[in-house]
Amino acid sequence: MRDTIGEFARYIIVGGTAFLLDACIVFFSREFLFRDLSYGLYFAVALGFMAGLLINYWLSIVFVFTRGKEKTKGKRFVALILFILIGVLGLGLTELGMFIGDNFTSLHYMYVKLIVSGIVMVWNFAMRKIIVFGDFSIR
Repeated sequence: MRDTIGEFARYIIVGGTAFLLDACIVFFSREFLFRDLSYGLYFAVALGFMAGLLINYWLSIVFVFTRGKEKTKGKRFVALILFILIGVLGLGLTELGMFIGDNFTSLHYMYVKLIVSGIVMVWNFAMRKIIVFGDFSIR
């Protein structure tokens, strides 16, 4: 259990770093790059999510799932593909959450992004720990 809690704590740091990159890209893309597009928010969210995904993958390998890393040795490409697929599902959840928050609440899109990101972070951690790094034991 202590190992999982430690990994989750490190994943929060990694997720926070990825979120900051993601949120900055969402904000600047939405406000400047995609400002005049009707679906600009969703393009900005996808762009930010992909940048966050890349930094998250690298930091997860280096910093978070240090024990599970041994299980992916020699299978890095497969691990990367699984990591990305989980991220794509997370992106789908993010886009759905952004759509719901943008269309059915009066919250600013960056507040919605913060809430949705917290939910998707838990999803991503659990799925990556179980599927990619194959190590979800509670000790």
